[in-house]
Amino acid sequence: MKLGVVGLPNVGKSTLFNAITSAGAAAENYPFCTIEPNVGVVAVPDERLKVLGELYHTQKITPAIIEFVDIAGIVKGASKGEGLGNKFLSHIREVDAIIHVVRCFDDAKIIHVSNKINPLDDMQVINLELILADLETVEKRIAKCEKQAKQGDKSAQKEYDVLLKCKEQLENEKPIRTLDFNDMENALVKSFFLLTDKPVIYCANISENDISNENDNQYVKMVKQQAKSENAEVIVLCAKIEDELAKLPDEDKKMFYEELHITHSGLDNLVTTSYRLLGLISYLTAGEKEVRAWTITRGTKAPQAAGKIHTDFEKGFIKAEICDYKNYIDCGGYVAAKEQGKMRVEGKDYIMKDGDVVLFRFNV
Repeated sequence: MKLGVVGLPNVGKSTLFNAITSAGAAAENYPFCTIEPNVGVVAVPDERLKVLGELYHTQKITPAIIEFVDIAGIVKGASKGEGLGNKFLSHIREVDAIIHVVRCFDDAKIIHVSNKINPLDDMQVINLELILADLETVEKRIAKCEKQAKQGDKSAQKEYDVLLKCKEQLENEKPIRTLDFNDMENALVKSFFLLTDKPVIYCANISENDISNENDNQYVKMVKQQAKSENAEVIVLCAKIEDELAKLPDEDKKMFYEELHITHSGLDNLVTTSYRLLGLISYLTAGEKEVRAWTITRGTKAPQAAGKIHTDFEKGFIKAEICDYKNYIDCGGYVAAKEQGKMRVEGKDYIMKDGDVVLFRFNV
């Protein structure tokens, strides 16, 4: 799964990306520092893996991962090609969800592309460019299927009706993701690959001085209010501090968190929220050789989950021996959980749950 980090130039996108991935993406004080998207992979924080690892004295711990893509700053007119806009919009089209970084701090030393700090204006610039790009896509599709619809093609008529609904929404400068669709309509919309249909997390980037009193930041309040109207999520963090923290040893990080009276970094919150936003969960496998989290989409059945490990597991699926994480730990591992009747045998129709500790049985 890919998440695209977007925003106006100089809002802290690349600094945030550095902190997330420790990939060393350039972060300079001038527009269009990022042209080609930087890509990095980050582990999804999961304390369960550490506990299982200690239980088995395991040789290897492999967490679930998410891929982040640092996309260059978008400017007004991007949908018409301004500021390398067409290229940047094509990069957004390739991701599964959007992390929209919004500047929520004052600093005269850091240039703002419009020479003023106004989160709502900044959010509107990005959102409007995505809306305009989608409107162009929708209008082209309408032109293609309108004739077929008028000739009585029922499938074309259904698509045409959905496209008109999308067009009206976009002309009202509202994102497609805020529309309510039935299952049939939703399947059609997904096939259009619209930018404003992608789920969004607004990342309010604050200054170091606001870490302990983020709720008093007027810019953050503006972002939260706007996000609420879009049914979008908001994560508040200081990209500069997170970048510095990412370079520290774990013990030093712990001391820093204690000073700020926090238990998790803003980055951990961003990653776990992103994972949930994409409708992802993890099932776990555990043993002496490896403890691992496997990423699946919520609603995945046992055979398809087994196929994440190896296609043979899905093809030859017999059953899954499953125990929820808490019971597994309370019992002290697989053998004791089985002896105490906590391991369940599930078949092909079982829908996996987050935190299931699993042993798949298969035959090829």
